[in-house]
Amino acid sequence: MPTVRRLCHDFLDRQGLTTVFGNPGSNELPFLADLPDGFRYVLGLHEGAVVGMADGYAQASGRPVLVNLHAASGSGNAMGALTNAVASRTPLVVLAGQQVRPAIGPEANLASVDAQTLMKPLVGWAAEPACAEDVPRALAQAVFEARLQQRPTYLSVPYDDWSAEAGDNAPAVLDRRVERASVPGGEQARALVERVAAARRPALVLGGDIDSAGLFDDAVRLAERLGGPVWAAPSLFRLPFPNRHPQFRGVLPAGIAPVSEAFEGHDLVLVLGAPVFRYHEYLPGRYLPEGTRLVQVTEDASAAARAPMGEALVADPGAVIGLLLKSLDARGEPAGPYRPAPEPLTADGPSLHPEQVFAALRDELPEDTAYVVESTSTNSAWWRQMDLRRQGSYYFPAAGGLGFGLPGAVGVAMAQPGRPVVGVIGDGSANYGITALWTAAQHRVPLTIVLLRNGTYGALRWFGGLLGVPDAPGLDIPGLDFTRVAEGYGVRAQHVGGAEELRAVLAERPDHPRLIQVDTALTTPS
Repeated sequence: MPTVRRLCHDFLDRQGLTTVFGNPGSNELPFLADLPDGFRYVLGLHEGAVVGMADGYAQASGRPVLVNLHAASGSGNAMGALTNAVASRTPLVVLAGQQVRPAIGPEANLASVDAQTLMKPLVGWAAEPACAEDVPRALAQAVFEARLQQRPTYLSVPYDDWSAEAGDNAPAVLDRRVERASVPGGEQARALVERVAAARRPALVLGGDIDSAGLFDDAVRLAERLGGPVWAAPSLFRLPFPNRHPQFRGVLPAGIAPVSEAFEGHDLVLVLGAPVFRYHEYLPGRYLPEGTRLVQVTEDASAAARAPMGEALVADPGAVIGLLLKSLDARGEPAGPYRPAPEPLTADGPSLHPEQVFAALRDELPEDTAYVVESTSTNSAWWRQMDLRRQGSYYFPAAGGLGFGLPGAVGVAMAQPGRPVVGVIGDGSANYGITALWTAAQHRVPLTIVLLRNGTYGALRWFGGLLGVPDAPGLDIPGLDFTRVAEGYGVRAQHVGGAEELRAVLAERPDHPRLIQVDTALTTPS
């Protein structure tokens, strides 16, 4: 009779979850014993970095990833980073160690009391098996729930369970398959096509799920068939459409009133692969202009249920795009050429304007470069200068919680070793995930980190103006030298002074991680 550990290892192998991101403690060691050949354990030095790396890896690979955390303390450390994974609908399977079963009730040290409640309501599913024999089935459910819900799941396992015998029925999980198909039915399909075809001035809003699902090019074909303007949904974490395409109008502002203003004159707004909507700044107003109808298509049933307006169809956006492409006639004139980027702005003094940095990235790096961005105050400069035309070109912290960027870049680069990957990281956010540099060095990840140093939390300064709090303390962070920090973690680093020097450095193609620190002028997100 196999042990629970052996059976679970076999199950994970069959499901392709052989890369494990973790920071183990004593409770987790029994699971890690006898880890089979072919498994790769990626050690992170803090749980926030562990989840950030796993998040980037899962998004870039398109597959669920196993995360190994230490009981309640490690799980708690990871929760901030987990908010980004939840918002980007990343299928992480979080496996946490638990004390031996007899020690949980007395609350022995390292016991996680009511462990499944700890991570709720963040995760889509959480459990602790009632007995050792149920561990393989529960682990299978965690994997399948993560796939079906496209959301992290959490399983707490007492460490004495791993060496127990699995039981006669437990091997049945090895051959399990759980799949999902969600295509609009006959009447639903007819009504949707008629609604879109009858619109005089349709507008298209695309969410990050379009890029996550590999529908980037299909979305371009649909937009050109419809002929109307295209926006990216607010609070964007993946780019679903080429940002210099002539129909692209940018990322919708994350406020009720400005979103409604953007839709003025449109009789139909078709939202694909996004919530309706993830607002941020509180700018009240009408949800939609008079005479505008909204139809949302999403696989996220909870997003459909909580939307404050419009009609919703819970279905696969890819199937809906295919249906519309098959059913609709082309409108109007061809889309025309892509828009060129403007000349980058420059800054007074020795610092570079962020636009100069982004223009250098655009010009010197390959067109298929994937960028993991966590520099909120430079958001406007970023979209003015970049030219992103490939699927999977852009990753951003989905919930706005700092700490995803640097670890996420490591995870993306590990998942796609044949594609250039660059992390564009602000000096404020870098401190939240800086330990990921050590992992990048240990695995010799071919990754470039461009560290934008302006000595302050720029986005917070901007928010201070919006909220009428111009004198808030704790916004400046002078005296940080990330080149020395990076070198301490084993990553080669240099401080670049001018635009030409930056371009020359970016033109190099090293096969190891590196950090480029650039002093930049303070800018605002919009």
